[in-house]
Amino acid sequence: MDELTERWRDAARAAGATDPAGVERAGTRLLAGWREPHRHYHTVTHLRAVLDVVDAYAGSARRPDLVRLAAWCHDAVYDPRAGGDANERASAELAGDLLTAAGLPAAAVTGVRRLVLLTAGHAVGPDDPDGALLCDADLAVLAAPPAEYDRYAAAVRREYAHVPDPGFRAGRAAVLANLLALPALYRLPEPHARWEPRARANLTRELATLR
Repeated sequence: MDELTERWRDAARAAGATDPAGVERAGTRLLAGWREPHRHYHTVTHLRAVLDVVDAYAGSARRPDLVRLAAWCHDAVYDPRAGGDANERASAELAGDLLTAAGLPAAAVTGVRRLVLLTAGHAVGPDDPDGALLCDADLAVLAAPPAEYDRYAAAVRREYAHVPDPGFRAGRAAVLANLLALPALYRLPEPHARWEPRARANLTRELATLR
């Protein structure tokens, strides 16, 4: 049994999915997306890393089952040529379709869609532990050791190989500056204490190379 497939099934069941065939179809569609050949960072490796962080801090969430489903869906659509928050909006729409077909309650589907959309800007309200958990997990790579962070940044550049260097440098610098402008990159107490300083150091170091 594929480990990721089993994790998907467990998450869907925990959230109240009632259509086993729909669960299987959704899992197949999601994994196919995560394995698209144009992805270099937004791959199953990233998916697994996000799920691992969600599992590690699941006790902080009100609905960890929905956070797990949102982790599965948050980069379900990933087109490096899309602008703005188009990928997040398309991923949320796909999540709604797949989860509805899997028999999830409407409120759960709405909750997952909301969480997916949060990953566009990673701006989380003060009373949103589910959003905090998902966004902290999505941004965990920023706090990696410098060599691992550099591999992440290089993989992102490969995803944008179609963008000439001046345009990429400007766009990437804007992304990094927006992240650094967040009041906190990590909202949960332990990730904030453990990861915030190194993440900001990594972002600042990369930003300096782009200007």
